[in-house]
Amino acid sequence: MKKFTNVNKAVFPVAGLGTRFLPATKAQPKEMLPVVDKPLIQYAVEEAYDAGIRHMIFVTGRNKRAIEDHFDTAYELETELEASGKKELLDLVRSLSPADMDCSYVRQPRSLGLGHAVLCARHIVNDEPFAVLLADDLMCGPDNGPGVLTQMVEVFKEVQTSVLAVQEVPADHVKRYGIVAGDKVGDRLVKIKQMVEKPSPDKAPSRLGVAGRYVLTPEVFDRIANQTRGSGGEIQLTDGIAQLIGTEGVHAYMYEGKRYDCGSKDGFLEASVAFALKHPEVGPAFREYLRGLKIS
Repeated sequence: MKKFTNVNKAVFPVAGLGTRFLPATKAQPKEMLPVVDKPLIQYAVEEAYDAGIRHMIFVTGRNKRAIEDHFDTAYELETELEASGKKELLDLVRSLSPADMDCSYVRQPRSLGLGHAVLCARHIVNDEPFAVLLADDLMCGPDNGPGVLTQMVEVFKEVQTSVLAVQEVPADHVKRYGIVAGDKVGDRLVKIKQMVEKPSPDKAPSRLGVAGRYVLTPEVFDRIANQTRGSGGEIQLTDGIAQLIGTEGVHAYMYEGKRYDCGSKDGFLEASVAFALKHPEVGPAFREYLRGLKIS
């Protein structure tokens, strides 16, 4: 079996319509919704970059041009900021796309599911391991600790199999997740024996739900390409990964940190408050504002 030493590429499926945030997402991608002063997609890209990944692959759809523009050079803006002597803002704008980071964009022509979106990036990933990050899931590691994807990349280097981020979810929420079950082989590591996509609570093999971070071997592409449509009539990524269990093996990693489900309004608001409180510029004043609120 080929030994992989690094994970150099990350896939960001960003072709969804964002219907749960209408009308805000009628004319802009949901991934561009800001949490304080950064769009969701930027948090995900920064997490991948911090994990050592330098090639970001965006699987986009119609009306997603703003994502490409966000990571492109804005000559007019940079020229204006430079002429105005606003060096801090200029450095901030330029930091969005570091010189050693490459971005590729590929269209998902039809909404056929997450598995299909990942398959659209196959010709760019080639025969390499890669990460998948769902920008809807805003994830942060423990305070002063490594990010979630950084943790997973280190686990991948050790186990040399696909690694899925998981968390324990309430019993009545299992129908929202891909659920895994298996044998615990470390404090936070489970060797998966079974995967089920969005099971009913009475059929769920556990309460370990897959969160929006994956490190996958390239073998998954063949599995996705040859599988039938699964839950909801879509090509499910979970189904493709499940086929690797009996061959290469797959591990679940119970990550350290916090996940905010920014695909829901509740989770988005929770993230906005949490990140505002930690923000060096607005945090102290915002904290005082919250303390003064009278909530009935």
